Amino acid sequence: MSMAQQAAPAVTTPPASGPGKETDGRTQQRPLALRLLARPEIGVFLGAVAVFVFFLVAAPPVRDGSSMANVLYQSSTIGIMALPVALLMIGGEFDLSAGVAVITSALTASMTAYQLSMNVWVGVIVALAVSLAVGLFNGWMLVKTGLPSFLITLGSFLILQGVNLAVTKLVTGNVATDDISTMDGFDQAKALFASSFDVGGVNVKITVVWWLVFAAIATWVLLRTKYGNWIFAVGGNQQSARAVGVPVTFTKISLFMLVGFGAWFVGMHQLFAFNTVQSGEGVGQELIYIAAAVIGGCLLTGGSGSAIGPVFGAFMFGMVQQGIVYAGWNPDWFKAFLGVMLLGATLINLWVSRTAARR
Repeated sequence: MSMAQQAAPAVTTPPASGPGKETDGRTQQRPLALRLLARPEIGVFLGAVAVFVFFLVAAPPVRDGSSMANVLYQSSTIGIMALPVALLMIGGEFDLSAGVAVITSALTASMTAYQLSMNVWVGVIVALAVSLAVGLFNGWMLVKTGLPSFLITLGSFLILQGVNLAVTKLVTGNVATDDISTMDGFDQAKALFASSFDVGGVNVKITVVWWLVFAAIATWVLLRTKYGNWIFAVGGNQQSARAVGVPVTFTKISLFMLVGFGAWFVGMHQLFAFNTVQSGEGVGQELIYIAAAVIGGCLLTGGSGSAIGPVFGAFMFGMVQQGIVYAGWNPDWFKAFLGVMLLGATLINLWVSRTAARR
């Protein structure tokens, strides 16, 4: 090699991008349709539209404004609880005690206020503390023992179910709490948790507003905050998340406490909507909340999902539940509809995600 020859540089300047320049698959922007298909909530959105149109045709009373208000109310009582359950699932865990925890909250508030003859707000605050403590216990047991959340929350489910019934019978001598509608603070609490307002002659429950507000907050937290990144990180790979500095213990425990907060809110709605609570209620509701989150695109394995998807999932539940009634069908078929809906939504989500990944 002559001295005049120059060696090729070890690092070359990459070609400038621009019109007419070829790009590899890593930097090429995907079409809008494929980017939408990759969103976890698209499948459930299409399913919700299909269910809505189906009952519009099959059940003419659904077209009435008051009927839709009932559908939205039914959806909101599921959706408020499905939101924290969905966040927990994105974080890689789930809570089987969520259904009975709602009743535990309502029973605590009612019995505290009535038996101690205090303002109902005292019961509301005590119930909040108890609900958060249940979530704290579940989260703490998870991070300290390393046991699956299925086993820990199954134990909590059985404990709360037994405590709800035994304590209620011990304190009230009955399986239900006493009527608290005449106690101090009841009207103010009912205005917050169980009131309604008029929109164009249609009576709309306040829970619908709370449902949408909580969904907006959850979406903002997931997509715009560091805590949202932590949730996805601990759900995707806990060891990797810890290695890069994500506070796994805090994230897991706080997610369980968020479920406790949701249980408290829905429990307060049930208490102030009906003035009394049956201690045996709530069993089976946890599966409804989890199913709404799964239908909404949240993976049971964690690390993927959204807050909007469970909103559509809860709407599908409310639509089916009320649509069967308005159609005049036998309501015994409700659970069968739910099962078909769950399997269908899961298959649609699987197909959508695989289609988006292949392209």
